[in-house]
Amino acid sequence: MAPKTTKNAGPLILLLAATAVLFAALALWLYLTNQEPGDGSAEAGFARDMSVHHAQAVEMAEIVRDKTESEEVRLLAADMALTQQGQIGHMQGWLDSWNLPATGAEPAMSWMGHPTQGRMPGMASPEEIERLQNAPPEEADRLFFRYMIPHHQAAVPMAEAVMEKTDRPEVKDLAGAIATSQKGEIQVMKDMLEERGAEVPSGSHDHEGAHSH
Repeated sequence: MAPKTTKNAGPLILLLAATAVLFAALALWLYLTNQEPGDGSAEAGFARDMSVHHAQAVEMAEIVRDKTESEEVRLLAADMALTQQGQIGHMQGWLDSWNLPATGAEPAMSWMGHPTQGRMPGMASPEEIERLQNAPPEEADRLFFRYMIPHHQAAVPMAEAVMEKTDRPEVKDLAGAIATSQKGEIQVMKDMLEERGAEVPSGSHDHEGAHSH
């Protein structure tokens, strides 16, 4: 005898098919949300650009750390250098774990919609770095603050931009830490610069002419 076909087989088959489609969609969603950032992603662009930005801050901090005669300035510069070296390590570690090169093909800040040729905003020129290296201790202290304040002021929007674009907790956390610490250091440096009787730069756009005062 031929097996009987129950009248519930049709709806059961439809239910199983719908469940299979649902699981397939869920698997696809999990796959896509767990994908590592690509070469042109905001996360990769931020890691690359902020690493370069931080590297110059470390260079300037180490110059003044070794040159200054002020213990207050030495401690601040040493803390900046150590903190930002550690953050560079985190960002380079991300790129390595994402199997991405340390440099990208796109201009700096392309991930923000503001592609930049040459130096990123806030960064000191080679001439300014040389002047910092050659300055006597007290002048070096003032130059350090005048260069580093706009340097920090330009880094904060970069950190805030990636916080809006990423859904990766590790990127959000580090960017948030950068924004918070650098905002605090900006105020500290402004206060220390004023204590030395020097003019405080009002923003990153004032940086190019800062050394002329």
